[in-house]
Amino acid sequence: MELAGQRLSPIRSGPVISFRILGPLEVVVAGRTIALGGPKPRLLLAALLLQPNVVVSTDALVEVLWPGSAPRSAAANIRTYVHSLRRRLAEADPLLAERIQGRAGGYVATVEPGELDSAVFEQCLAQAEAVPDPQKALSALGEAAELWRGEVLEDLPHSHTWSSAVARLTELRLSAEEQRIRWRIGLGEHAEAVAELRALLADHPLREELWQQLILALDACGRRAEALTAYTQAERVLREELDAEPGPQLRQVRARLTTAAEPQQLPANPVPMCQLPLDLPDFTGREDLVADLVALLEECRDAGRPAVVVLSGAPGVGKSALAVRVAHTMRTEFPDGQLHIDLRGTAESPRRPLDVLPELLRALGVPDSAMPRQLDERSALLRARLAGRRLCIVLDDAGNAAQVRPLLPGAGASAVIVTSRVRMPDLESARTFDVNVLPDDEATNLLSTIVGSERLTREPEGAAAILRACGRLPLAIRVAGARLSHRPNWTLARLADRLSDEHRRLDELRVGDLAVRASVTLSYDQLPGSAARAFRGLGLLGPVQFPGWVVGAVLDRPDGDDVLDVLVDAHLVELVAADVSGQPRYRLHDLLRVYAAEQAEAEPLDERRGRVRRVLEGYLSLATEAAEHMPIHFFGVVSVPRDDVPWRPANVPVDPGTWFEAELRTGVAMVELAARWGFDDLAWRLTAALTPYFDLRGHHDDWQRTHEIALSAARRSGDRHGQAIVLRNLGQIDLYRDAYDEALDAFEQSLRLFREIGDASGAGIALAGLGTVRRVAGENERALDHCHEALELFARAGNKHGEAVVRIAVGTVWLAQNCFATAGRWFTDAYELSAEIGDRHREAHALQRLALLHQSRGNLGAAREELDRAIAIFDELGDDHCVGYAHQSLGKLYLMSGDLAHARLLLVNSLSVHQRNGDRRSEAETAELLGELHERLNQPDKAREYLARSLGIWHELQVSKHEEALRERLRALGGQDLLTLPGA
Repeated sequence: MELAGQRLSPIRSGPVISFRILGPLEVVVAGRTIALGGPKPRLLLAALLLQPNVVVSTDALVEVLWPGSAPRSAAANIRTYVHSLRRRLAEADPLLAERIQGRAGGYVATVEPGELDSAVFEQCLAQAEAVPDPQKALSALGEAAELWRGEVLEDLPHSHTWSSAVARLTELRLSAEEQRIRWRIGLGEHAEAVAELRALLADHPLREELWQQLILALDACGRRAEALTAYTQAERVLREELDAEPGPQLRQVRARLTTAAEPQQLPANPVPMCQLPLDLPDFTGREDLVADLVALLEECRDAGRPAVVVLSGAPGVGKSALAVRVAHTMRTEFPDGQLHIDLRGTAESPRRPLDVLPELLRALGVPDSAMPRQLDERSALLRARLAGRRLCIVLDDAGNAAQVRPLLPGAGASAVIVTSRVRMPDLESARTFDVNVLPDDEATNLLSTIVGSERLTREPEGAAAILRACGRLPLAIRVAGARLSHRPNWTLARLADRLSDEHRRLDELRVGDLAVRASVTLSYDQLPGSAARAFRGLGLLGPVQFPGWVVGAVLDRPDGDDVLDVLVDAHLVELVAADVSGQPRYRLHDLLRVYAAEQAEAEPLDERRGRVRRVLEGYLSLATEAAEHMPIHFFGVVSVPRDDVPWRPANVPVDPGTWFEAELRTGVAMVELAARWGFDDLAWRLTAALTPYFDLRGHHDDWQRTHEIALSAARRSGDRHGQAIVLRNLGQIDLYRDAYDEALDAFEQSLRLFREIGDASGAGIALAGLGTVRRVAGENERALDHCHEALELFARAGNKHGEAVVRIAVGTVWLAQNCFATAGRWFTDAYELSAEIGDRHREAHALQRLALLHQSRGNLGAAREELDRAIAIFDELGDDHCVGYAHQSLGKLYLMSGDLAHARLLLVNSLSVHQRNGDRRSEAETAELLGELHERLNQPDKAREYLARSLGIWHELQVSKHEEALRERLRALGGQDLLTLPGA
């Protein structure tokens, strides 16, 4: 690693703390393990502890945390992670916060003697080397060995910058083990040395020193035949792996053996056996995965090396069936037999490798009389028996890597297929394949195979509903298919209807000893308490995708990453993908969610409500923060003060645009969830916080749906402020959709409520909405009255953004009356005020209105210039909605000036935006302009098409003056057949 400074001296003594890197990263204070947070803070601390009391440069830390592709905010993120680590240490003891400090160009972790396990390990080695007494040396080496809890930082992805430090520690460990075993052999502890050597050779089969000591220890035990067998194994492994002969020291050990007796021969292999279960005749799909697995096994066979494959997936996904299918497919490639072992990893008492090995060894011809007693010796014998054979072994339902590791071959061309509900990243040399639910077509084929294609052909909708309810989980589909097969008079729609009720779905998905609930229970029962609580809580949230912080909210913890990892590794939570901000998103399979919610019903209602409320408060906090930092100032009320402090996730940076884009679907679902659980205040508050993004991106359907829910919630709770805010927003969406009567009613109700509670700014916003409705209706005097009253209220409330909005509105009313000078003054005042307060969005609106003013005066060049400036600002702010309106205005200018090509491009784009946003009035105006454009291009068919479209919309909106003018134009173009409209 790059260093930014000199080596530092340790600080004075303080609280009792232990930093542990010889295994998973841990920090223990006064006997209690400290939670360190997510992967990034843990990686940072690991990098500092690999060089204790040395300043590690920020650049080096960036390379560790984001190898090859650091974000622009990397340095700021590192500061955040350091702050988080210091806070967590301080929670254990305030003096510990100073253990991680910033220095010029980097950061340092200060460690005192005896606090870092790797340093203690090296001290033990030095002590063992210094003492002449073998027993004391052995004791020191034993203490050194006990410090290791696994591989160096085994729970973290290793940076390439750590290679030398990690390799050094690993080599020291192995050298210490070798020295310890040499002392044991010298003290006559031969049997103990043999067991340890076999374990070490399982992980380090190419280390000749270990083979040498094993041969010496076996010979000292009087087991010369086994010693010679060990030499033969070493010779074969070195030849197969390195294409090399044993070195001179190992050959000398072989030569010193005083007898030439050959190794005892184990019984020959019996007749090859096949223990595989039935290959399901209706096995469906997975062709690509089967092909990949077969290709991998063939590649390893051809290379003469063992193949180890782990099939990992959720309960009921079909891992065992897939493993059996592949093993049957490859039977001829493994002529020495195919073995099948159920490890019962999800049972209350999983099978121990010590008990499984005799079963495998007997199948390989080893009699009980020759069965070794120790696990390491049995495992070594299995490797010896497999080394010259080609077998396929299926290890079904493995609980963890430790259960599997002693059962694996070390050499030869055998294959092992492991199935497990948990991921096994710590199983060395294994290739892992995630087994997912079936794709739609394969799920349909499986159901068709079970119940018959005729029934699916008759009821395709019923079949689709069944597959949706089953979540395309093979076990669930098999159960549903079996029920239908035994009930030929049932329609598919009947079963689909029974499955539609989530409260009874798992009851329906049971037939004989096949049951989805029982299968999931096996995985659920393996969970630690915190993971089980999180799983139950996540089941209460409904069918949503969620970010990682939600687990912390469910558990009422700042960070739930460790628990989330457990659930993901157990395939009870699915990592879906990264969202637009790069953050991972997760979900529960529908049937797992139903099961989780079912388990949660046994908990007290207050606990369940608390979990849901914290999640909702987390979303409200983040949505409010995002809304308040939007680049566009929303003309509405986003939030109002609360009496309490809501739960908020820690260390979740919020970029407004990307956060809203990532959380839109889940945010809408959270509004529904809040109402369903009776959290009415959160329902309307979250809706108000989401509205600025609805407005910016034109999500009108979401706007309407959430506000209808929110209005009911605010009314149920009697919250007048909430009702006023929601009604104002509903009036705005009604305006966008040209529902003017509904908009008028909503604005009037909102205004009354805002006045009752004394919210001057809110009342001004409602009045501005009323002014717009009156202007569209041609009631210009009333529109001006509303606007001037709104201006007074905004001035009283100090709301300059509101003043700018209303000044534009007043100018628009005067422009509609052709009072150009007056309109120009209001538009100019609005532009200057917007520039003064830094409201770029409102600047662009003022420029757009000034362009309309220039257009009305016939100054098309000035109009085009102002519109270009407005569009540039809208583009810069990402407001596609307003870009569409500006393109309409600019397209009209190009049409008037005769630049038809540019006019067509802009108007077609504008028409698409209006149609997507549901703005019928603007769609009609733009269609009419396109009709005029095609008239001038002498394309009467196209012109009639657009004019008829405009006529139809004006007819729907009941704007008769536009209807009559368009009817005349259509008649002139010979479009009489297009004049008949419904209701006309």
